Amino acid sequence: MHDLILLNGSVLTSEGLRRTSVAIAGDRIAAIGDDLGDSKEAITCDGMWIGPALVDIHTHLREPGHEWKEDIASGSRAAAAGGYGAVVAMPNTDPPIDAGHLARFVRDRGIDVGLVDVFSSGCISLARRGATMSHFDDLWNSGVRIFTDDGDSVKDTALLRAAMEYVASLGGVVSQHAVDPDLSAAGFMHEGSVSSRLGMYGIPSQADDITIARDITLAEMTGVHYHVQHLSTASGVELVRSAKNRGVRITAEVSPHHLTFDHTAVASTDANFKVMPPLREPTDRTALIEGLSDGTIDAVATDHAPHAALEKEVPFEEAPNGMLGLEWAASVAIGVAGLDQERFFDRMSIRPASIAALEHHGRPLAARDHATLVVVNPSEVWKPATTASKSRNAPYLGMQMTGRVHMTMLRGEVTHVVGS
Repeated sequence: MHDLILLNGSVLTSEGLRRTSVAIAGDRIAAIGDDLGDSKEAITCDGMWIGPALVDIHTHLREPGHEWKEDIASGSRAAAAGGYGAVVAMPNTDPPIDAGHLARFVRDRGIDVGLVDVFSSGCISLARRGATMSHFDDLWNSGVRIFTDDGDSVKDTALLRAAMEYVASLGGVVSQHAVDPDLSAAGFMHEGSVSSRLGMYGIPSQADDITIARDITLAEMTGVHYHVQHLSTASGVELVRSAKNRGVRITAEVSPHHLTFDHTAVASTDANFKVMPPLREPTDRTALIEGLSDGTIDAVATDHAPHAALEKEVPFEEAPNGMLGLEWAASVAIGVAGLDQERFFDRMSIRPASIAALEHHGRPLAARDHATLVVVNPSEVWKPATTASKSRNAPYLGMQMTGRVHMTMLRGEVTHVVGS
C-alpha cells in the first residue's frame, strides 16, 4: 500500500508532460500512472501542476550573524512554503563564508532543520573585501560550487580573472553581483524620470551593463562558467543573449521583483521597493519577461533578502536594499511572467539545479527517484497575508496574485501544505 497518491494532475515526468497520478511510498516515487492501487491518503490534483520541487540559487538566510532578520530555520520554512526543495545561501553573512568550516555549518544547520536542502555558496574574496582570493580548495571540498561576493561586485579585474581561472580549473561557477560599485555608490534608485521628480540620486542602467560586459570578456578569456545575478536591464539581457550566441559559458537569473515592479513603484518612497540593482524602466521589465520566456535568462532566483521593520521603516535613502521573495516567486513566474508548465519547471527547478550542480534536484519525476516535488495550482487567485520569514519587507503582502503552491515534499516528507 502506498503512503500517498496525487491523483490526476498534470505531471512533468522524465517522458514529458502527462495527465496522470503519482504514488509515493516512503521517500520514493513508487509509480506514475493510472490505477495505482490503494494508499493511506489520496489528494485530487485536477488542474494542478506536479513536478520537481523548486530550486533557488540566490537566497539570503542571514545565518550566521544576523539571525534577528532571518535564520536557517525561518528561511527554510519560507522556502518550503514557496515550493522549494533546495536553496543556495549567499555568503554575505557575519562572518562571510570564505572557508570550508563555515560552509559546512550552513549545510549542517539546514540538515538539522530538515525542510529544504540548504547549500552554501562561497566568497570569491576573503571577507568579501575584494583584495585576496578566498580558500577555494577548502570551500570546494566542503561542497561549495558557486562562488560570489554577492552584495558587492568584484572591482579588481586582475583578482576576478585569477579567481575565474582557479574556479574554472575546479569546474565551479563564478556568480557576479553585476552592479558597478563606482556608478552605483551614490545612488538609491534607478536614474530616470522618477528619481528626477523625487530629487533622489539615481543609478544608471550602465552600472549593470559595464560590469556584465567586462565579466563576459573575462569569461571568454578564462573559460569559466559565469553566472549573472539579478539582471535588471534590457541591455543586460542583450549582452547575455549575444554571449550565449558566441558560445560563452554564461547563465543568468532574474529576481521576482524585477519581473513584477518597475521604478514607478518607488514614487511611493516605500523602502520595501529599495533593492539592488534598482527597479528599472517598464521597458526593462518587459525585456526581462521576454528573456525569461525565450530562455536567454535561465532561472528565476529570489534574492530573498530579509530586513527587520526597524531597518525598513526609515527614510528611503537610509534603508537597506532588498525584499522577501521565496514564498511568492512561483506566483510571479506564473501570473506575471506567464510561464507555461514546462518553462515554469525549467526556469524554477531544472536549470537552477544544473547551474548549482545539485545532482538530486531539478529532475522530472520518475519512478524510484526520491519524492522531492511540488504541487502548484496555476489558476488560483489569492492574496498573501502572512509570511514564514522573521521579516515582513515584502510588497507582495496583500497583493493579488495568480498561481499558488499547494504542497511541497522533500524525500517523501510533506514540508508544506496550503493553509497550514
